Amino acid sequence: MYGRDWETFLIPYEQAVEELKVKLRSLRSELKRREEYTPIEFVTGRVKKVSSVIEKAKILNISLEEVEKVPDIAGLRIMCQFVEDMHRVAEHIRNRKDMVVVEERDYVTNRKPSGYRSYHFIVKYPIQTADGELELLAEIQIRTLAMNFWATIEHSLNYKYRGNIPTNVRKRLVSAAEASFQLDNEMSVIREEILEAQILFETKSNTVEDILRDMEKLILSGHVELAAEFHQRFHDLQFEDIEKLVELAEEIKEKLQQLQDGPSV
Repeated sequence: MYGRDWETFLIPYEQAVEELKVKLRSLRSELKRREEYTPIEFVTGRVKKVSSVIEKAKILNISLEEVEKVPDIAGLRIMCQFVEDMHRVAEHIRNRKDMVVVEERDYVTNRKPSGYRSYHFIVKYPIQTADGELELLAEIQIRTLAMNFWATIEHSLNYKYRGNIPTNVRKRLVSAAEASFQLDNEMSVIREEILEAQILFETKSNTVEDILRDMEKLILSGHVELAAEFHQRFHDLQFEDIEKLVELAEEIKEKLQQLQDGPSV
């Protein structure tokens, strides 16, 4: 079994990870368009290295003849800003029809003794191959940014000490995990203020892009003086005044549309 073609074995898992990344990122974009805010900050994915697959199979007491039973050969991670977002994302995962949830573990409410917090799903996901449909297991983890920072450090220390982290370091890790969770809780308290600030920033950014793009269209269509007039007004505006920016953007867009439509009959 050690002589198997591992590269070929992992190809379907690579396909599964790429497909799931596209789908979860599309979910992020859809929620952002509908609600101005998305509970998904970003999505990453990876396929375990062969050495890690063999090691995980040994830990789970899975023979290499049945190595496809290792549940996290394909792994996706969804990052969220707030703990509340994690629960929203979890609900979206449960409701999807393109995968089947076979296991769910809430390490947020029930953290591990090490301090680890995250939300885990094991899903059965079908992919289309040259030989037909193939169902694979994949793990989807949902974390906040703070949880992910802690988990990354803990993973590195586990690798260094081969799972036997010294007691004094482990105690500090547990304390750090609690501090990290407290940070998440504090951010949740001022969540609405944070979201409002982020939405305002994005609105300003998108509005400025609209203004610059439409002024360029005016120039390209030969209305250089008009573009220069709008540019001066844009330059004179205080960028903090989002309402004025939006009004100017709408005025430029309306003028551009009138010029494109031509004189009314």
